[in-house]
Amino acid sequence: MTYRSVALVLHVLLLLVQPSVTAEQIEWGRSLLNRDAQWYSSAEARAVADSVMLYQSPQGGWPKNTDLARPPRTPEDIPQPGDGRANSLDNNATTLPMRFLARVAYATGEDKYRAAFLRGVDYLLAAQYANGGWPQFWPLRKGYYARITYNDSAIIHVMTLLRAAVQAKAPYDFIDDGRREKIQLAIDRGIGCILRTQVRQHGRLTAWCAQHDQDTLAPAWGRAYEPPSLAGGETVGIVEFLMSIEQPSDEVVASIEGAVAWLASVQIEGVRVERFRDRDGRNDRKLVSDQDAPPLWARFYELGTNRPLFVDRDSVFRYHYHELSHERRNGYAYLGTWPASLLKTDYPAWRQKHGLP
Repeated sequence: MTYRSVALVLHVLLLLVQPSVTAEQIEWGRSLLNRDAQWYSSAEARAVADSVMLYQSPQGGWPKNTDLARPPRTPEDIPQPGDGRANSLDNNATTLPMRFLARVAYATGEDKYRAAFLRGVDYLLAAQYANGGWPQFWPLRKGYYARITYNDSAIIHVMTLLRAAVQAKAPYDFIDDGRREKIQLAIDRGIGCILRTQVRQHGRLTAWCAQHDQDTLAPAWGRAYEPPSLAGGETVGIVEFLMSIEQPSDEVVASIEGAVAWLASVQIEGVRVERFRDRDGRNDRKLVSDQDAPPLWARFYELGTNRPLFVDRDSVFRYHYHELSHERRNGYAYLGTWPASLLKTDYPAWRQKHGLP
């Protein structure tokens, strides 16, 4: 019997066993992690969890861009390995369903939810490169999907989950000791990869690229408009993760200090992004002067020069926001305020916590 056939049989059995319970009205997303503790033992939560389990791949991962709260009606509704969505770490795939299942497993004590979560742990451990990084998809796909992927916080989501799981606290207290040892090794390798991929300029530690080559660790292309560069957004998530290490090594401290200094040095002042309608009636965006505007940061900074980069689908480097096509200017976040709270609040609090001068 094929995987799709098994999934369909399981789905039918689910409907027969729980005919009055449906997950159809639940919106799948991170908000499901913020429910009251009692809700995770409810029939509604279990229905969502049963639906989530149907989407888990034979390898143990989950697909991206899929409504996991809506049970598949046919086997074709389940993304299959190699189809472009299955077995991904992108867009909260795999890590979000694992975090949800852990809550339901803890609340209900049901072995099936624990087993699905542990299969996810095994998937994450198998997907890690020997150098400590993780690809965007595993099993590996050709192209940028195999890069070490900080883009959209993929690796940080993995490492945050694993670090919570290794601590033997609710809702992860059902994880066996053998897996905890493997998880700790994976975390240590992951931190090592983060430290090795931080880019140096003129001997100084700066930031990270959204993607790094899985062999050389050098900054690498992602999609056509995601160049080898320094990432103003992803760097913030990496620094926040490093700051959450309870006993940071001197190397970790130096990494944080270098990244924060770099972020402070590349902020863009005196402009803001303004929305307007163009002569054709389309919504558009432009940069306008505003000396009172809060600082902005670019999504991409050119290696070596730290100039903000605006790269369109043609992969040509541009240095001015207005040079982007209408489609990219309005369909991608090239500018943002990502480091603002880090620089203003989180970093000073971290220095104070660790008694740094």
